[in-house]
Amino acid sequence: MKKSLTIFAICFSLSAYSHTLQNDTVVVSTKDSLVADSAIVSSQGKKAKKKKSSGGEEIKTGWNFGGLPFASYDNDLSLQLGAMGNLYYYGDGKIYPNYYHGFYFEASYFLRHSGIFTFNYNSNYLIPRHGFKLDLSYLPDAMSDFYGFNGYQSRLHGDRLKNDESLKQTRLFYKYQRNILRFMTDIDGQIKGHWRWDAGLGLYWFNVAELDLGFLNKFQKKDNKYPAVDGLVQKYKDWGLIDAKLSHGGVHPYLRGGIVYDSRDQMANPTRGINADVFLTYNAAFGNLRDYNHLIINYNFRHYVTIVPNYLTFAYRIGGQNILAGKQPFYAASIMNVLYQQRTMYEALGGSSSVRGILRNRVMAKGFVFANIEFRAIFVRFDIGRQHFYIGATPFFDIGIVTQPYTLDENAIRTAIDENNAAKGLTDNVDDYFIFSERDAYMPHMSAGLGLKLAMNENFIISADWAVPINTKNYYMAQDNYSQWDNFYISVGYLF
Repeated sequence: MKKSLTIFAICFSLSAYSHTLQNDTVVVSTKDSLVADSAIVSSQGKKAKKKKSSGGEEIKTGWNFGGLPFASYDNDLSLQLGAMGNLYYYGDGKIYPNYYHGFYFEASYFLRHSGIFTFNYNSNYLIPRHGFKLDLSYLPDAMSDFYGFNGYQSRLHGDRLKNDESLKQTRLFYKYQRNILRFMTDIDGQIKGHWRWDAGLGLYWFNVAELDLGFLNKFQKKDNKYPAVDGLVQKYKDWGLIDAKLSHGGVHPYLRGGIVYDSRDQMANPTRGINADVFLTYNAAFGNLRDYNHLIINYNFRHYVTIVPNYLTFAYRIGGQNILAGKQPFYAASIMNVLYQQRTMYEALGGSSSVRGILRNRVMAKGFVFANIEFRAIFVRFDIGRQHFYIGATPFFDIGIVTQPYTLDENAIRTAIDENNAAKGLTDNVDDYFIFSERDAYMPHMSAGLGLKLAMNENFIISADWAVPINTKNYYMAQDNYSQWDNFYISVGYLF
């Protein structure tokens, strides 16, 4: 926890670095509503009535850029170093704190050898009466997580989350290499009132491989090198739970369509309204992977309720994902589909984008539901130069439940493990890896925590979340030396 707070302070200190490119600023009024467009600086230098947003701050106009080099932290990914920025165009300020065009850029790398290189654009004004979103990202991950299928039905050994060469156990046991090239574009249009339709297409290019020990050990101390052991992904292949044809990944274009209801008062930090969606995604596969064409349904309901105007909001999200037809490759099963790519990657379930406090991808299943409940408080608003800031806090509770588990045939798995043991001279025990009770598959995964927020001009928001699992059955500890399972994350924007 102490290390988390230190990194949190460093990140917030770096956020003071910003630069603004804007036209003349519309100055403030004492009214909550915006006054007429004639309230501008006169040619004689006299100021007309000032304009003020409902939050009381000066309205931004023109182009506004907020950027920073940053150091952040994620318990699942370690220390992150990089640079990111948001560029917004507010025009004449009529729709502030909403914007006409928004851009997000990020280039960063985690010390556990994963990276984020992304460009994101969104606008409700580029195409008249339509929303448009575009994302282009390269997401290399030399140590992607794989903890097995169905959450609690797959035992997790705490002693395998650290290096222990004497036991031939290593944190790499739960890792494999997965690099993703992603292109996404969506367009939406109005049906009536707050109802909209959404259609999108894109492509995921998964490059999957065994871990590159030569590369990973370059960064290890001489007496702490990673030993060569078969990881869980390899064991699942040997036991017939993962198709060998998936060993190198594949290219999967997709088509998507759905409906959206959106009555939020703003996008970055809504204080009232509902944002709900239901959509289908068809993922294609070709060649020797043609058996892995599949159709997925997603459903989400987000509700924002003002408790104290401008200072306290109650927000919750309920969502789910299920396979309706076909089979999904294991390397894509951890990705949660979303219509609006507010974060670089949505992994499910577990981690900073779904159930905080649970290990990233701890719960992998064909279908799941989840919920996030937050109280979003703003303690203080202040200005630095011409920039508007606020500091807030967000206590939260998260939960995720498997609704569509993978089939785990106990007799077939026991036979496969025995045959693999005989062929490779191993002594794997099926009970060290699986709990075959169906009841365990459907048990909820819960966590609770607290987030801190620092926002600039309402839209550029740095979030720091600390969370702990409520049910420690998330972890099966062969050695009782993992008493602390708290997790800490720093990211951009609210979770939803």
